[in-house]
Amino acid sequence: MSSYETILVERPDPAVARIVMNRPDARNAQNLQMTYDLNAAFDDAVQDDSVKVIILAGAGPHFSAGHDLRATTKNEAGIDFPPIGAWGGFREPGAHGRMAREQEIYLQITRRWRNLAKPTIAEVHGKCIAGGLMLAWACDLIVAADSAEFCDPVVTMGVCGVEWFVHPWELGPRKAKELLFTADSWSAQEAHQLGMVNHVVPATELSAFTMALAQRIAAKPSFALKMTKEAVNRSVDIQGQPAAIDQAFALHQLCHAHNLQEFGMIVDPSGLHPSVRKQVKV
Repeated sequence: MSSYETILVERPDPAVARIVMNRPDARNAQNLQMTYDLNAAFDDAVQDDSVKVIILAGAGPHFSAGHDLRATTKNEAGIDFPPIGAWGGFREPGAHGRMAREQEIYLQITRRWRNLAKPTIAEVHGKCIAGGLMLAWACDLIVAADSAEFCDPVVTMGVCGVEWFVHPWELGPRKAKELLFTADSWSAQEAHQLGMVNHVVPATELSAFTMALAQRIAAKPSFALKMTKEAVNRSVDIQGQPAAIDQAFALHQLCHAHNLQEFGMIVDPSGLHPSVRKQVKV
């Protein structure tokens, strides 16, 4: 079994891989190392024919606090890590390099995870914020602790929501607008009512419930599971979800360009926590 810097990979059942984000001190904020660790672990699980279901969980008090905006020693997408997408130009200046980076690590890689050829379950507890939503939304099913909270506060940073823009699909158009406009959090119970979450369970039972669900799914034929996932995903695609995500991503880039002109950085600094305000990659 491979070892990784930022995640743990467990096999609680021969047919279930449990991938655990393991940056609890950073509230599992997703830096570049975690992005590529997750991708490698997903690939390993997909290529292991004994694995039929993949669980994504987080260590510590929260599922994920989103994208880690702080500068690190390995922060250059396509340079510090070999690219997995079809976009180049990572060393180019201005919007060219910025769009290449976000295409690679936010848009294309999330789409790749959404289309993994095996059922995936997000096991969510604590906070699930911004980029953390992208991780959960890329999964086929979401099981949430009754104390879990969700939020996309990116509008406060002068940007029209996170890069994997599936809010209207996950929340419905009107609720998506409200929660984006206000940057308010929503509870696990409300997420369940909106159809975003499959199950809400007591926090003490979250892992056991998710595991039992994974085992029930793993009892089904592998090929039938893959084809069922493909059928549902393609049905959503035919409804226009990929095109909608792509156009929202383009507007996201326009927001970055506006903020750079207005504030000298790609987000509105008034929406940033002071600890990261001077460390955002421009």
